[in-house]
Amino acid sequence: MGAEPVLESLKLLDRGLDQERYYTEQEMRATSSQIRTKAGKRMRLLETFRRSENRMQDMIMTILPVLPPELRPMVQLDGGRFATSDLNDLYRRVLSRNHRLKRFASMRAPGLMIRNEKRMLQEAVDSLIDNGRQGKAVKGKRDHALKSLSDLLKGKQGRFRQNLLGKRVDYSGRSVIVVGPELKMDQCGLPKRMALELFKPFVMHRLVLSALAPNIKAAKRMVERSSPEVWHILEDVIKDRPVMLNRAPTLHRLGIQAFKPVLIEGSAIQLHPLVCSAFNADFDGDQMAVHVPLSTMAVNETRTVMLSINNMLSPASGDPLVAPTLDMVMGCYYLTELLPDGKGAGNHFYDIHEARIAYSDGQIDLRAPISVIDVAGADGPVDTTMGRLIFNETIPDSLGYKNQVMDRGAIKDLTSELYRNLTNVETAQALDKIKEMGFYYATKSGITIAINDIQVPARKHDILEAATQKVSDHENNFMMGMMTENEKYDRIIETWTKASDDMQTVVEDELKYFGGVAVMAMSGAKGNISQIKQMAGMRGLMSDPEGRIIERPVKSSFREGLTALEYFISTHGARKGLTDTALRTADSGYLTRRLVDVSQEVIVQEPDCEYAEPFYVEPRPNDPTLTSFAERMVGRMAGDVIADPRSGEIIIDRNEMIDEGIAEVIKDAGIERVPVRSPLTCQTRRGICQMCYGRLPATGNLVEIGQAVGVIAAQSIGEPGTQLTMRTFHTGGIAGSDITTGLPRVQETV
Repeated sequence: MGAEPVLESLKLLDRGLDQERYYTEQEMRATSSQIRTKAGKRMRLLETFRRSENRMQDMIMTILPVLPPELRPMVQLDGGRFATSDLNDLYRRVLSRNHRLKRFASMRAPGLMIRNEKRMLQEAVDSLIDNGRQGKAVKGKRDHALKSLSDLLKGKQGRFRQNLLGKRVDYSGRSVIVVGPELKMDQCGLPKRMALELFKPFVMHRLVLSALAPNIKAAKRMVERSSPEVWHILEDVIKDRPVMLNRAPTLHRLGIQAFKPVLIEGSAIQLHPLVCSAFNADFDGDQMAVHVPLSTMAVNETRTVMLSINNMLSPASGDPLVAPTLDMVMGCYYLTELLPDGKGAGNHFYDIHEARIAYSDGQIDLRAPISVIDVAGADGPVDTTMGRLIFNETIPDSLGYKNQVMDRGAIKDLTSELYRNLTNVETAQALDKIKEMGFYYATKSGITIAINDIQVPARKHDILEAATQKVSDHENNFMMGMMTENEKYDRIIETWTKASDDMQTVVEDELKYFGGVAVMAMSGAKGNISQIKQMAGMRGLMSDPEGRIIERPVKSSFREGLTALEYFISTHGARKGLTDTALRTADSGYLTRRLVDVSQEVIVQEPDCEYAEPFYVEPRPNDPTLTSFAERMVGRMAGDVIADPRSGEIIIDRNEMIDEGIAEVIKDAGIERVPVRSPLTCQTRRGICQMCYGRLPATGNLVEIGQAVGVIAAQSIGEPGTQLTMRTFHTGGIAGSDITTGLPRVQETV
């Protein structure tokens, strides 16, 4: 029984291998395609055994290998007890079953008992190799399933992922991050003591080369004592060596970037405020790891590929990831805002120098409207403000004069414009100037928020009264049997949703009276109208733990304070936010892992697969889920010659890249079907070609051969998936389209 007959059959096959190959060759000549396919597979197997000189009978285990004792230790605890590896228990079970079988065989026990013992021995070996795979898992004393050999290897805590892929490395450190407002974009602040430990071998080597230490041992002693000479050497060493900063979880390529270290006092790593969005970092206790590249090749690659100023665009969309945010936006908004009745309004000046003198003397206000004749970047006289003149000094004249209020959207557009028209270094310098100016004027503005900034709208009572009356009518109609319970529920939810929207409109109308809160919301620095509605108007409808909207809304605002019942209703949403963050993040990480598994072999292999049939992009104005017509063709290579239908003039030739300008020309020409090269129709074997992929969003240039575009695509789906779950409580669980439902939908689609 069991594997013994199989072993005997395989021994016979080993002896008659040539004969078996002969019969299989005969079968391969058969007329039936099914028989030929089966014979082909059999032949491949036989050939593999013949070439490798392995015997088929060796596929059945007759001798059980035993793991060395060091890998299944037994440790003595206090009190004389022992803690042992689960493998020891599993091996002991195999051993005892083997001894019983041996004893029964020597006693010439009945066949039934022998067969039963063989079955139990087989089960013991199965449990040792993979516990729980066959039947019920073997459990230990405390009712936990014993960890078998397979369990030691598989999964996140297994030998491969935990110990081999997840090795701890030398020349690395970890610390809390704090903001470094004085840093340049390609710099990070590294604590002196941490830097000395990270660069210890290089410092010791330089000490010996400089004859400051007679040998390595003396150099090591000097480093450990932190001699004054050591700090000068360390300064020299770090000039040529960038470091890599990584923040877990590393959801996409920009989760690890390189910076030039700047030595600082203290124990925290300083991070440039503009790179926070790429790392998804904030300064509420986040930690980051530092790694030092060692070899010359690693240092060169770090400097050219991984340096933060070379990674300013999102790999997923090509949008800038380094746009100023928060106080920087608020400072720029305050600086460029217009106050019609400001001091010195209506004054005329020749140029910025004249206006600056007047501002210094207190004759004009920063935000008062003035007229200036000679302005760099403008064609003629400009009606502007002193603040806007100051702001425009940070950007090159070639981009023109920006005579507008610089809120978050305007600054993001400006960042895209900077990136398109300037080099990486020039863009970084301009953004650093905007950052410094934003911080300075945010501080100078003195903008803050107080409880009295939030005013409850006067019309709130009327809105609630009207909604309550409507709800009362719906309930009366239900009691009289004029509508079903579901209809009543839908009508009530509809009524309170409209009341909540009306409240939001009222709050929005009165927003200008909200002081610092209004400035933060209108500039896009922090917060949105939904949050201000909850603070001033009403919290509105809430969801229960199942996601069903509760009929009774929270009528109070945070300014007025919630009643005990309203507070209890609103706790559902808060709790849901926390649980989603904890649970769905793991789901999203697993989705990313599976996407990478299936797409990691999609690499750009060749310049052109020369496939002639193009893919057509068409406008679909009735489908709100699709991106715009222009966006869907930008960055693609033209699949055919595209000509203006009216004039016949060629707009773009085949295999030329459609950029933003050409996309606008195509759109204006009224062309309804645009032929493009597409990855969907690429004929390259085991990968994709440059022409079918087109522009790489991260660089804005044609994708290079060897680029792992499959992994980029997987990370581009997975990273926002994780962010979705982490943003669940951004509105405190108020009823609306729950964004965590987006993740299961993505998983279904994929």
